[in-house]
Amino acid sequence: MFRLDSKVAVVTGAGSGIGAAIAETFAGQGARVFVLEVDEASGAGTVQRILDAGGGADAVACDVSSSSSVTTAFEAVVSAAGRLDILVNNAGIAHVGTVETTTEADLDRIYAVNVKGVHLCSQAGVRQMLKNGGGAILNLASIASLIGLLDRFAYSMSKGAVLSMTRSIAVDYVKQGIRCNCVAPARVHTPFVDGYLKNTYPGREQEMFQQLSEYQPVGRMGRPDEVAALALYLCSDEASFITGQCYPIDGGVLVF
Repeated sequence: MFRLDSKVAVVTGAGSGIGAAIAETFAGQGARVFVLEVDEASGAGTVQRILDAGGGADAVACDVSSSSSVTTAFEAVVSAAGRLDILVNNAGIAHVGTVETTTEADLDRIYAVNVKGVHLCSQAGVRQMLKNGGGAILNLASIASLIGLLDRFAYSMSKGAVLSMTRSIAVDYVKQGIRCNCVAPARVHTPFVDGYLKNTYPGREQEMFQQLSEYQPVGRMGRPDEVAALALYLCSDEASFITGQCYPIDGGVLVF
């Protein structure tokens, strides 16, 4: 079950964290994975780990907020692999702030990557999938798309848009064999979290790490590989009856 043999998958922002875990998991299940990453060094690192493990992967430079960059990247994928079966829109950036403290520049920056990036990559992906007879798209939303979070005004805006785009794509292309779903994680322990704690709470990293962990009722943050396992299911043929859905992976946040 959950094999992706002969599938071609694109994972954006797969140089680290959740994206890297998804890329490595998909490759481990037989997919040929294209790592689209603006940070070329980190993208190459993910590809090397996949190759070292016996999988198939290629690194493609891509700034998801740029139409020309996305077009060039997807053309490279199709030129190399001949098709596209799976697209994971993982690339995203964070922002801390309320409606008062969020500047116009902050909002534009978040929108460019988290919203426009999903639009551009989905547009390119759908156009190719239509030629192949269908495919699966998975977007990375957040619990911020489902509930209010303190000091996450711009970020929540962007992830709410991701949820809405997910449902729109699912409705528009269900008859053409394209499925589109999203996952909504709570806090996941990634290098971004470590960097945030180091920069924001110098000397108090461990204390704040524990506080952030306890926000989830299970008492810890999620792991990238746990999100990757859910992503694998939703992009596999075993999930062929699922489209237009949002799957929380939140350690109990939405229940308690």
